[in-house]
Amino acid sequence: MKKLFSVSSAVMVLASAMMLVSCGKQGGQQPQSNEFAVRTVTTDSPELNYTYPATIKGKQDVEIRPRVSGNIVRVCVDEGANVRVGQTLFVIDDVTYREAVNQASASVNQANASLNQANAALATATLTYENKQQLKQKNIIGDYEFQTAVNAMKQAEAAVATAKAGVVSAQAALTAARQNLSYCYVKSPANGVVGSIPFRVGALVSGSSVEPLTTVSNIDEMYVYFSMTEQQMLDMTRTSGDSKTILASMPAVQLQLADGSLYDRPGKVSTISGVIDQKTGSVAVRADFPNPQHLLKTGGSGKILVPYVAKDVIVIPQSATVEVQDQKFVYTVGKDNKVSYTVVQVADVNDGTNYIVTAGLKAGDRIVVEGVTRLQDGMEIKPITEEESAAKVQQSIQMGAVDMSKH
Repeated sequence: MKKLFSVSSAVMVLASAMMLVSCGKQGGQQPQSNEFAVRTVTTDSPELNYTYPATIKGKQDVEIRPRVSGNIVRVCVDEGANVRVGQTLFVIDDVTYREAVNQASASVNQANASLNQANAALATATLTYENKQQLKQKNIIGDYEFQTAVNAMKQAEAAVATAKAGVVSAQAALTAARQNLSYCYVKSPANGVVGSIPFRVGALVSGSSVEPLTTVSNIDEMYVYFSMTEQQMLDMTRTSGDSKTILASMPAVQLQLADGSLYDRPGKVSTISGVIDQKTGSVAVRADFPNPQHLLKTGGSGKILVPYVAKDVIVIPQSATVEVQDQKFVYTVGKDNKVSYTVVQVADVNDGTNYIVTAGLKAGDRIVVEGVTRLQDGMEIKPITEEESAAKVQQSIQMGAVDMSKH
């Protein structure tokens, strides 16, 4: 048994060694080649994008709050439902408010009855006054009897005025009672989509509740907010003038969604804030996007892409640069094929893949565009074209697939 175990162990060690040798041949243990893809830079006029983080909101986000206190007796919609203006969303217990309407209505009837009595008394007092006036003119009655008729008519007029005020007050109370009753039926003030509903049947709500019953968002059109730096706004103001002119000259913008895809409809920059945020040094900007299929949702995030055409500039791939202490470097290739560590300056605008070089390179310079992390200043390389590099990578992939199939 001991001999058998020793033989088995030897076989396992030998097999492991063979696998390591095999993997070493396939993997990165072979001496690395000094061939590097090199590009001769030229001037171009590419269309790039300014990229800004953005937040998405509905055109109209309305918080639905109760205007009377009571228990919810019915929830008429569900979360995510599409609603129209005037559609009932919630019903609050209306028993108390309906009784208040009945009492206010009875008060109005009573006030009208009092007004009718006051008008009748005024009519009688007026007739008495007119009769006494004729008698007084004929010296049939004295001043005292005539003045008594005058005072009675004035008292009747005052009673009518008081009764009218009572009617107005009672009618106002009835209107308020009816309005409070109508508030028991919470309706949507706008077209939109219902948000979350934290309150359900039986919950006690009131106008002082901190949390709204729900939110109705009009998402047929979306407002996408982003910020530009103060320097960018100054440059645009110097170039275009006032905000109105800047907005008119702004191109259509695109929205990159959270998953990296582009929204299929362009947007238009519609507003620019006239105030600079002192905390961030930026200016709030809004772009409007149509949203007929309701793909965009309130609270979403993304990136606004503002197109920018650069004329006669040098564009290099970002993968060709090395960043050290907020400075960017490239490896230029001399006539002797030795690389030189060269600092470059780039524009703020980029498309996430390329940089616009503003200083450090000129047309005709050669730079290494692949594998720059393996280079050292002064290192001699064998330049190849990017096409040759791509072909070698493809060939290596195919050879690796063949080797794997043998195993």
